[in-house]
Amino acid sequence: MDLSRLAPGWRGRAAGLFGSWVWLLDRATLRADAQAGLVGALIVLPQGIAFAALAGLPPAWGLYTSIVPCIVAALAGSSRLLVSGPTNAISLALASMLAPLAAVDNPAYPLLAVAVTLLVGLLQASLGLLRLGAITNFISPTVMLGFMTGAAVLIAEHAGRDLLESTPEFGIGALTVAVALLARKHLPAGQHLLVALVVGSLGAFALSYYGWPTATVGKLPQALPKLDAPSVDWAQMRKLGGIAFALAIVSLGQTVALGRALANRHGEPFDPNRECLGQGLSNIAGAMFSCMVSSGSINRSAMSEQSGARTPLAAVFASLMVIVLLVLAAPVLAHISVATIAGLLLVVAWGLIDPGQWRRVLHLDRTEAAIALGTFIATLTFSLEAAVLGGVTASLVTYLYRSARPSLRTMGFDQSFDANARRPFVIIDGAPAGTMPECPQVKLLRMEGSVYFGAVAHVAEHLHMLRTQPQPAKRLLVMTMSMTTIDVAGAEMWEAERLRRLAMGGELYFHRPRPQVLEVWARSGFIDRLGADHIFASKRVAIGTIVPQLDDAICARCTARVFDECRQRPGAAEAAQAQGATPPADP
Repeated sequence: MDLSRLAPGWRGRAAGLFGSWVWLLDRATLRADAQAGLVGALIVLPQGIAFAALAGLPPAWGLYTSIVPCIVAALAGSSRLLVSGPTNAISLALASMLAPLAAVDNPAYPLLAVAVTLLVGLLQASLGLLRLGAITNFISPTVMLGFMTGAAVLIAEHAGRDLLESTPEFGIGALTVAVALLARKHLPAGQHLLVALVVGSLGAFALSYYGWPTATVGKLPQALPKLDAPSVDWAQMRKLGGIAFALAIVSLGQTVALGRALANRHGEPFDPNRECLGQGLSNIAGAMFSCMVSSGSINRSAMSEQSGARTPLAAVFASLMVIVLLVLAAPVLAHISVATIAGLLLVVAWGLIDPGQWRRVLHLDRTEAAIALGTFIATLTFSLEAAVLGGVTASLVTYLYRSARPSLRTMGFDQSFDANARRPFVIIDGAPAGTMPECPQVKLLRMEGSVYFGAVAHVAEHLHMLRTQPQPAKRLLVMTMSMTTIDVAGAEMWEAERLRRLAMGGELYFHRPRPQVLEVWARSGFIDRLGADHIFASKRVAIGTIVPQLDDAICARCTARVFDECRQRPGAAEAAQAQGATPPADP
């Protein structure tokens, strides 16, 4: 974790179940986390109520989901800035999946929601304990770039609907945005959002006083969540298994994408296995306190980040402050303007967009840029989890396409150096004709990448092209130090190449194959058929062994003389006399 932003102070280490972060806790850090927690608590109150309504559950459930799961996920998860709780995507998904089983006004509906939440938690925790969260490593930075940008647009669109309800709402939202932007220039990180919230709410109160009412949060429940273990009907659990699995994957996809994006923005590590475990434990605990399925919240995480949060304690403070606000200040909080919250979400949405990263991706790699743009469009068009899945699929397809086309480069010696000097061994593909001549009898080829079943066709096609040239070199020396791995299909391909080289009167040689490659070749018997004397540890030994075996008649007519050993071959004196120099030395 990057601790450069944290002030030095007392060190506390949370170990075991509660992660492995190092927190630097001093007054400045605690004040920043408490401030971020207060803003987060004020923001989640109306959101929690709205998301519970989306899920077809009582308003209190949304608030409870912003308390218990949030605390557990913050302490047991991997991210320093990720804040969990109710989300619109998960709430909608929960309602749509439970609707065929029970109506929202059916007394069995809340029990089904609790049972699903418990199952989701068990599945997520199991993925973390089995260390299967690593599959989320395939979510590339470009996918996250498109995902975060799309999420920012969705947040802005959601907030914009509230601001366009009427002229007073639009005015309050504009006031909130203006105050937040001005305060950001003069106040420490995060305080601008709290100031904007207060000013916007006061402005809404003033408009209401003079006959221009605006929408407010409304009455909030003042009851606290109570521990109540759900009664489990295992026959019912089997029916809910498919629903729980889908929700578990959906929520993890959104959570890990968000957590990884936040970690990348701050140059911090991210452990998907621990995050899976943390999310699982949070949903298990939530099922005990009348909570619905929770996941990483884009709104809450972005608000916490921009409010100056430094450690996971910001999420804990936010949850505890929700309790305090519900107990002590619910009547006052009922007057918070919905337009003010919408204005704050606009500021948060703008902060999620990274124009600099977009410029870099668009400039460096068109394929990656297309993936980022595709993920962005999918985020706006489909669900967040579908966008992430689509982006990951596109990244994997791109990787497989690239890995299926490993590079094969022709090697030679730079002839621009002094004739008697040691010349560098370089790639000569594309060099002007005559500047870097090749030996007519030995082809030097460097293999870069994995030779697996998906890449065999590409490599075999390149080797076929070398054999079918007008005057092909019969002997092939392959530099395999960069050939990272090989499978059965790759081993069979090299065996086929060995036989073809023998059929044309040549030989196949290898320079410095990796241990994994040698192991596969040894098990398949390829080394025995090739001959151990055809595998070399150095280029000098390889060339020193191969050159004396070349055809004397061809050597006598050769003017390339690219190797040091060419001095002892037929025609060396005549070639040197014609060139006016001794044959150059091989490095």
